Amino acid sequence: MAQQKSANKIIVAIFVVLIVVLALVAVVPMLYNIIMGPGVRTEGLSAQSAQPATTEVDGEWQVTHGTDTNSTSVGFTFFEILPSDRRQTSGSTQAVEGYATIEAGTLQAGEIIVDMTQVSTDNERRDINVRNKILHTNQFPTATFRITEPADVSQLPGNGTPGKVTLSGEMEIRGEVRPLSHEFDVLRDADRLIVSGDVLIDRNEYGVESPDFVAAKIDDTGELNIRVALEKN
Repeated sequence: MAQQKSANKIIVAIFVVLIVVLALVAVVPMLYNIIMGPGVRTEGLSAQSAQPATTEVDGEWQVTHGTDTNSTSVGFTFFEILPSDRRQTSGSTQAVEGYATIEAGTLQAGEIIVDMTQVSTDNERRDINVRNKILHTNQFPTATFRITEPADVSQLPGNGTPGKVTLSGEMEIRGEVRPLSHEFDVLRDADRLIVSGDVLIDRNEYGVESPDFVAAKIDDTGELNIRVALEKN
């Protein structure tokens, strides 16, 4: 009888262990997705509801904010390399300032400043880690893109469809300044200019290290996701 009770206890213990293991198998991936999910990505511009231009392209333009699909937003996308998977995590912020000066159909000057302390991935714990251990925003609270070469914008459509403009300048992240040139989508929408693009960067050039708080390794190549709306002064 004692042997029977002992055998029953062993069987019960085995079932308990199996239940715990199955629970871990189910919960751990879910927790990983919560902590290291896709985050908040800045998408490209939308011309679906765009209106024909109502103002000349020449003038002094300032970054503006709004709540529509073409509102100002800037962020990043990191690609996580796992043993059997590849995922991405994005963060974004609308805390962006800047200007553009256009004369005789040529972009003569421009600057975009991003408050990196306000970048959000929709997960507070991850946000704190990204700010403190990846971007080090206590030392480098802003990222900046400055135009260094004139760009011809005279051929941008004025009928509510987007055009392409190559912008050349310098990007400063974490105190590291590197040249950057990219072909952006530009939309003249009523009295606004919308500029957007996904710019590939090498994180190592800006001193962005792979964090030690996750098992995944961050790919060397990431994206700057940019969508900026501007209005005349």
